[in-house]
Amino acid sequence: MREVLYLEQIEQAEALLKPQRVEVLRQLAEPRTCTEVAARLEQTPQRVYYHVKQLVAAGLVERVNERKVRGITEGIYQAAARSYWLSPRLVGRIGLRRARDELSLGYLLDLMEEVQADIAGLDRAAPELPSVGVSGEIRVPAAQRQQFLHDLQAALQDLFTRYGGAEGDAFKLAVACYPKGNDRE
Repeated sequence: MREVLYLEQIEQAEALLKPQRVEVLRQLAEPRTCTEVAARLEQTPQRVYYHVKQLVAAGLVERVNERKVRGITEGIYQAAARSYWLSPRLVGRIGLRRARDELSLGYLLDLMEEVQADIAGLDRAAPELPSVGVSGEIRVPAAQRQQFLHDLQAALQDLFTRYGGAEGDAFKLAVACYPKGNDRE
């Protein structure tokens, strides 16, 4: 089972975004038969099998084994991943794309889409994926906001200049700075 499956095909999203299928998928975090899932969800095995068949066709569930029960072969299925990411490109841009400057929310949204696609494309089976994630909250008085943003850009530009040569392993650095919204619980 993969850690993350990045969904870029509309058919995959359509298969996933049905409440009944999400529940079936949750039950298939561990290998189970349609009969076992049906009992847990208080559904008929036929109904669960229909949903499992759709999830298998979309590549979201895999048949991992089978067993004979009273002369009938019963499939054992498991979710293909622990998490599923929907590509923002599934919806696409609505309306005209305006020129983005580095201080706009639109630029930040484009950057996050790019980061999500880059991370999804990494080989999670690789023995080493050197990466770092840093998150924190900074409080900046309104009068110092422009200076803060300038200092942040200068610090990052210094890193790009120092480590921007043509040799060595390539890393991508994306930094997002945005106003903190309401706390979500």
